[in-house]
Amino acid sequence: MTSLASGSGRKKVAAVVTEYRFNSHADVILGRLLGDFDYRPEVDVVAIYTDQVPESDMSRERAGRLGIPIYPTIRDAVRAERSGGPVDGVVIVGEHGSYPSTAKGQTMYPRRRMLEETLLALDELGRRVPIFSDKHFSYDVQEAKWMYDQLKRRGIPFMGGSSIPHTDHLPSYDPAMLRTLKEIVVISHSTLVEAYGFHALEVLQSVAERRRGGETGVASVTATQGHEVWAAMDRKEWPEALMLRALETYPGLPAGRHPRELEPNPILMTIEYADGTRGYVVQFGSLIEQWAYAFRNEEGGVAAALCNSDLDRPFGHFERLTRLIEGLIVTGRPPFPMERTLLTTALTCAVVDSFHDGKTVATPELRIAYGE
Repeated sequence: MTSLASGSGRKKVAAVVTEYRFNSHADVILGRLLGDFDYRPEVDVVAIYTDQVPESDMSRERAGRLGIPIYPTIRDAVRAERSGGPVDGVVIVGEHGSYPSTAKGQTMYPRRRMLEETLLALDELGRRVPIFSDKHFSYDVQEAKWMYDQLKRRGIPFMGGSSIPHTDHLPSYDPAMLRTLKEIVVISHSTLVEAYGFHALEVLQSVAERRRGGETGVASVTATQGHEVWAAMDRKEWPEALMLRALETYPGLPAGRHPRELEPNPILMTIEYADGTRGYVVQFGSLIEQWAYAFRNEEGGVAAALCNSDLDRPFGHFERLTRLIEGLIVTGRPPFPMERTLLTTALTCAVVDSFHDGKTVATPELRIAYGE
């Protein structure tokens, strides 16, 4: 099987997206790869596939202006026969668009189908090229495991996930403190458990995986909402002090007001790691608009940081993500283990299950180990 494309030329990329409209993930990722936002790409998009074309579609105008073919199938986009031959990398953005939902409210984005058709096209060509897939693998944990296994079996360099873990975490702290991490609280926003909760869970995991010994997996997940969140705090079942410390990193919050006075209906996600480490996500509907976290280690050391993402266009945190995507395609080296994407996908699914069923979910399938 042919390895990564060689030679002095720029890498050729196929973009496979659900839809490309203003402020969609395709806009802020693929748009940058096309030179929007004053971005200077290091790779060349030579083929585009769009699964849906809404009235607000931007793909036809952008592709026409730049002379990039829009192909009718993913297979054709990967082969890129009108663009000088098969591509050297694939960028999949399966976010946004009009798709059905599961009974638990998860949007059924066709990320597995998009990856499967990409892999089949590469198999036909006998090629192994880097693939990026935006956010989590799938709304379904079995689909996610299938996707992970297929990528591992082929030895394909892969990157997934959120832009938020790659923001500047301010103020800075000594990362050695995470070696003996004991508990961490991540602050999130929105009432959408899956869509925005995933960002928070990946922030959680990107920090938690740095503890001594690496990741060993998750034993159980519990999701609660509303009054019970504050009642559990009063029972000392999750650390109020760390929540308040994380909130201190946000500018402009009302002084002297406890969040329970401002947010009557928060969501709490509790993650019990296999080694006894505990993680919590507190998701507020409207109190804040960014992500932050605070943690305590075994020595009693405490630190907190804001994930410094932009709130408005041009959403600079996507520039950093796009640079990481280009690095993956150019070097063939992922910036972090693929297991993080598998674990955060499965965590998200488990949170949705717990939230829907109203009970703690034991997660023996989340004994996913990686790292040291």
